[in-house]
Formats: sequence, structure tokens, C-alpha cells
Amino acid sequence: MTESVRRRLVESLATATNAEKALANYMLANLNGVPFETSATLAAKVGVSEPTVGRFCRTLGYARFKDLKEDLRDNIGAQPWLAGDRLKEFRDRSQNGDALARSLELEIAALLRIYELANTKEWARAVKRLATSPQLFVAGFQTERGIAQYFANQLQYLRPGVQLADIAGGNFSEILLSPSKSTCLVIFEARRYSRLNLLLAQEAKKAKIPITLVTDAFCDWGRDLADEMFVVPTEFGMFWESTAQMASLGNLLINGIFNELGVAIEGRMNKVSELHGKITGYVGD
Repeated sequence: MTESVRRRLVESLATATNAEKALANYMLANLNGVPFETSATLAAKVGVSEPTVGRFCRTLGYARFKDLKEDLRDNIGAQPWLAGDRLKEFRDRSQNGDALARSLELEIAALLRIYELANTKEWARAVKRLATSPQLFVAGFQTERGIAQYFANQLQYLRPGVQLADIAGGNFSEILLSPSKSTCLVIFEARRYSRLNLLLAQEAKKAKIPITLVTDAFCDWGRDLADEMFVVPTEFGMFWESTAQMASLGNLLINGIFNELGVAIEGRMNKVSELHGKITGYVGD
């Protein structure tokens, strides 16, 4: 049933209005949380009107939002990530109004969603490109800067030609003037969205540089610009939205790239580690 809802949502993106795209993207990123929403809470989170939620559900083939939720809810109780006494206890507490238990359930669902993304055709295409493109640039600004830097630094152990995008020169020329056939770009982004990332994506699109975008469920410009857009849940009922799952997705990408490159990269990894030991050093050396 969940796959049926997901398929309908994905197919709707081709003809959806901006408001409907926002709803579809949010629900795709939060399928396991949708049964716990009302049309009013969903509308408020996405920033659309409550009637828009109802109309969108009808375009998907459901008479009401309640029917879509029922299609999902029937399948959630049997999910393996809810197995085990401790998780069952947390789930019971969630249903009884325990906010932290609810947050845990949402984070587990988000992690499951990320692992599902790793089994898609888009994922395989992105991994292949990130493993083989001679030049790979990684961009992230504001709070996503740290995630982007970690991703770039880890990839530098596996392959050459990886750089963290830097605006110090004021123009991104190192990316945008590179040959498009030998260059690719990974962007980490979450709201409130950086003007820099949007402009970089727009210019990279014009330059025919392929883009892999890792973002949240609210990004309304990503699908028009990115070759792959991996939507990561960020709402877990906490004070701040959390981009922590973007790091998990980045680790899965790195793992996929490692598998794509194979054991031949061991020599490079040893050399990079040796350089790190000489220059930065480790505790106990």
C-alpha cells in the first residue's frame, strides 16, 4: 500500500502545481508520519491551504485525505523498524502523547526512508557519476556547510578531484568554467535556503553540469534544476528542524562510491591517511 501511495505521489510531480509539488515532496519525505497528520496540520507545515490538501488527494485518486492516510496506516504497524520491546515501548508512549517517543519514531522512519532511496535508479546513477567524474565539487552554506565539508573530506580519501565549493573568489568560476562532461556538483541545502546555492544551481544547470541535490521536503526549486534530488526528512517534533539525516545519506553515498571504485582505492586511502598523520597527527603519535 505504501508503494502505491509513493508511486502516485511521484507520478503527480509531472503535472502538479507549485502547491501540489510542495505537498507531494513533503509527503514523499515523511510517508511514515503522514498517517499522524490532519489536513490542517499538513497544510500548516507545507504552507498551503487546507482545501488544497483535499483537492490534491482527489487528484491522487482518494476521496479524502483520511483515505490516503488509511492506505498508509494499514502498512505501518508491520514495519520491521518498530520491532523489539524497547521500540514498541517508545511507540506506545508516542501514541499516548510522549513527544520524545514520537520524535524517535519519526527519526527511525526517516532513516528507513534514506535507506530506501539507496535502492533507486536515481541513486545508482548518482553514485556512478560521483565515482567516475574527474572533478567533483561539493557545496553547502549556512548550517549545511559542515555536512558538505565532511562529505568532501571523506571522499578525498577515496578519489582525487574532490573540492569543497568556495565563494571566496566571488564567482564560483572553478566550478562553472570547468568542462561539463568532466564535472559534477553535489549540493546540501535546507530551509531557509541560501541564495548562493540557488544561484550556483541555476548557473550549473545553464553550464550543463550535472547536479545531485540533497535537501529537505520543502525545496520547491530543486526538481527543476537537479539531475537527482534526494529528499531527507528534517521535522521530528523538536525545537529546531534537524539536518542530521543528511549526514546519514552522505555516508550512504560515500559507501556506494567506495563499492563502485572497489579495493583498488586502498592505496590512495593509505597515502592520504599517512599524509594526515604527518601533517595533522593523531593523539598518541
